[in-house]
Amino acid sequence: MGGSPARWGRVVWLAAAAAFVARFPSLLWPLRPDEAGFLLVARSWRPEPDSPYGHYWVDRPPPIIWLVRAADAIGGPYAHRLVGALGCALLVVAAAAAAREVARRAGVVDPAAVRRLAGWVAVGTAALVANAQIDPVGAKGELFGIPLVMASCWLSLRAARRASAADAFLAGLLGVLALGMKQSIVGGLVLGGVVLVGSVVARQLPWRVGVRCAAAAVAGGAVPVLAVVAWALAAGVRLPALWYAAVSFRSDASRVLAAQSTVGENNRISVLLLIFLGTGMVLVLAWFVLRLPALVRHDAVPAVGVAAMLLVDVVAVALSGSYWTPYLFVPIPSLALALALLLAHGHLGVVPHRDPHRVSDRVSLATVGLLVASSVVAMAWWTVTWTAGRVPVEVRTGEAIAAAGRPGDRVLVYGGRADIQWSSRASSPYPHLWSLPMRTLDPGLEDLESVLTGTNPPTWFVEAVFLTTWTELGTRPIERNVIRKYEFVGTACERYRVYHLNTVAPVDIDVDCTTPFRGIWGD
Repeated sequence: MGGSPARWGRVVWLAAAAAFVARFPSLLWPLRPDEAGFLLVARSWRPEPDSPYGHYWVDRPPPIIWLVRAADAIGGPYAHRLVGALGCALLVVAAAAAAREVARRAGVVDPAAVRRLAGWVAVGTAALVANAQIDPVGAKGELFGIPLVMASCWLSLRAARRASAADAFLAGLLGVLALGMKQSIVGGLVLGGVVLVGSVVARQLPWRVGVRCAAAAVAGGAVPVLAVVAWALAAGVRLPALWYAAVSFRSDASRVLAAQSTVGENNRISVLLLIFLGTGMVLVLAWFVLRLPALVRHDAVPAVGVAAMLLVDVVAVALSGSYWTPYLFVPIPSLALALALLLAHGHLGVVPHRDPHRVSDRVSLATVGLLVASSVVAMAWWTVTWTAGRVPVEVRTGEAIAAAGRPGDRVLVYGGRADIQWSSRASSPYPHLWSLPMRTLDPGLEDLESVLTGTNPPTWFVEAVFLTTWTELGTRPIERNVIRKYEFVGTACERYRVYHLNTVAPVDIDVDCTTPFRGIWGD
């Protein structure tokens, strides 16, 4: 691992720039369903006592909606993707900073060697976050949250080394703020807690210093919580309603997912496992597990902390229930720290009698090389498929409805495709833009039925999924109302069935199923 210190310092910034540039596909594809849903919530945000966001309902804490709303106000509906790209660059820089702390703690005293290790970790982290197998397009909670987690981990390690209450305060603040992006991103808090408690137990920190740092971390973590609570009280939102949307809903939703598993969800498990393998994440995890006993013998605190963080992150993905590919962004900070430990200890040759030729070091570097190779191949494949031409059927469906509709038309998309809703440029009278809240909060579809049978029903009804997909739901009344009150207009690109309220005048839509999407410009 040779090279001048200045060169390796530049490597970190080049890796960060590469992670930023690797988000270029976000310029070449329309809004994903979650992105469109967050934007619809943000633009119609009018808090009510029993609904933190007003008409539309979403199971996310306010900070992510604040972020999306601010980005939209400053730069338009795609500006949050720029925020995501900047977050990827910051993730790489924070990973390099955390790697330097890991190297110093491991006993690497040569500053040049520390920079080299940080450079390798930056390259590996950039390769992971830029891998197009996960999601090179959309920017949402996972992508916004992992830079905060990585920075929290870096500050926790630095707080333990410097006995700094200020670092602990910032680590706690960023760790909890990450939860405001996605509730399952708890890795920063896990590592910080293990490092702090472990350092005191191992007598690496005096207990008084440990207590002071713990108090500072709790105080930092309380800042985002108090800010959200203060906003809720000022906006007139009941705290139980806020708590349910941000926390309690997940337990109810988990029961629904367990009871209503579909073929699509089962298929996504296989896809997630294949991506976990194809990105090289499994290589980092396997090599870390194999080396863990040696790492624990050398310095148990960071090794146990990273192991606990990895365990929590992997379990969070496994228990997610929906198994969408962006969930694999979540373990990237813990994998970056695992890589830092492996490289630092491989550099030292911590078990020379078992590893005289530094096989560990070579395997770790080879793993980084494989991460980079996977990322390059995946991005090349994404670019080839985009160049060949891909049609965003959801966007074309919404655009066709907008073109055929009239001012004041309302659209209800059954089954949770907020990108169709967004492209139609029409509001929905139904509060659920996602299928999981609908299945959880309106299990018998009574609310949906009342919307369809009310005095002002939606003008358009779109089946994003078949009405019978979740057979436990009360779909029979919905089917009867659709048949009675709506006329079938057509099937958009053989995927989405579109209906219009019965009318004397004929209704037709012209969905463009052939023209590829070439960029967000002019959207």
